[in-house]
Amino acid sequence: MQFHYIGNAPVRSASERTLPVIDPSDGQPYDEIQRGDAADIDAAVRAARHCHEKVWSKLSAAERGRLLMRLAHKINEHADELASIEQRDCGKPTRQARADATALARYFEFYSGACDKLHGETLPYQEGYTVLTWREPHGVTGHIIPWNYPMQIFGRSVGGALAAGNVSVVKPSEDACLSLIRVAELATEAGFPAGAINIVTGYGHEVGDALARHPGVDHISFTGSPRVGTLIQQAAAERHCPVTLELGGKSPQIVFADANLDEALPVVINAIVQNAGQTCSAGSRLLVEQSLYEPLLDRLGNAFANLRVGPAAMDLDVGPLIRASQQQRVWDFLSDAQVANIPMVAQGQVVDEAPETGFYQAPTLLRDVPVTHRLAQEEVFGPVLAAMSFKDEDHAVELANATHFGLVAGIWTLDGSRMLRMARRVKSGQVFINNYGAGGGVELPFGGVKSSGYGREKGFEALYGFTTLKTVAIRHG
Repeated sequence: MQFHYIGNAPVRSASERTLPVIDPSDGQPYDEIQRGDAADIDAAVRAARHCHEKVWSKLSAAERGRLLMRLAHKINEHADELASIEQRDCGKPTRQARADATALARYFEFYSGACDKLHGETLPYQEGYTVLTWREPHGVTGHIIPWNYPMQIFGRSVGGALAAGNVSVVKPSEDACLSLIRVAELATEAGFPAGAINIVTGYGHEVGDALARHPGVDHISFTGSPRVGTLIQQAAAERHCPVTLELGGKSPQIVFADANLDEALPVVINAIVQNAGQTCSAGSRLLVEQSLYEPLLDRLGNAFANLRVGPAAMDLDVGPLIRASQQQRVWDFLSDAQVANIPMVAQGQVVDEAPETGFYQAPTLLRDVPVTHRLAQEEVFGPVLAAMSFKDEDHAVELANATHFGLVAGIWTLDGSRMLRMARRVKSGQVFINNYGAGGGVELPFGGVKSSGYGREKGFEALYGFTTLKTVAIRHG
């Protein structure tokens, strides 16, 4: 049995209701979490507010930094344990779960060093005045964390908020929250004061909604779907609470005829099969220059056919999807493709050892996907790659920008001028040239445009969103 973690202590839900924890590899329950509600959120916000006013706001930036570094050390010491928790809870292959634990520690390392470097300015003004600016934390920040990368998104969101001087109330997904409860326990061991990090588990329509509406929450950070992002904005707008939103993507990999395919192909494949395609920044659209289209699909098809899918503990190319409804969602997209006569180039293999009750989907490569089809417009959130060809640079830009999303884009070319032209013309929050994702890039600001959301997490830029700017004008004659 898992509990909320409020004020550095495990807490049972006020309603005493629970939810099962399901292992995606076999579809079977193996633990329980608390089914929280508004009363639990209220308790967590009160604990956070007390911590901020009485303890956290009185710490120097250097002291906060030392606490974040201690937590980073704790995470590294318990990385195998955290990876094991994440593997079973989320269905991640061992290598992915271990990489997520390493990234979590890196976020706290990075933000520990940023705490005392968030500076204000002295502004030139009229004679007889000195004008200063400084940055102040919001106070209590709310964080709604999705199920696809619980540890990583906790690190980039909560790490930045704490570094900027806030305290946090976290609502993880009901499908994947066990690792975050353990991280909160490690924070207590590292010396964090009671109420600095609070975890409340449960359904989004109960706990997430209560967090977004709570008058004691001063900022909301949300990662999830555009539909839920709209609801979060509406709830926060009722009390003029600022929000940071990362709402997914339909990101293109744009491959020109002069690209180095030996370098590009492994990256293109990983960008869609990593985490079973359940990644906001997944490279789910493949745009290829016409002269290269057939040769590239031949090579890519052979690679896809050799991909293996199985239980997380087998550490294969792809693990299971998170839950049965997500599996059904992917099946619905593939069924629509079949109805539309969209050709399938290749599909991977689900190994015989995979339990029939698990939530598996073989990686699938489709070609000649019409730009208006939902496979080219909507997030599948599964290992499905939609390929299409383009005539020239203008056509590539047209296709790349032909969705409501704008999170990430990959550009593969050896033409230096084209690199810069394309980077400017493609509408996305991040552009990677001859790479994709830059190995995680804790230091790199991350966020989208259009329906992919607004605001930035990761890197030093995130600290600006977790603070407000105050101007002080002193008249001294």
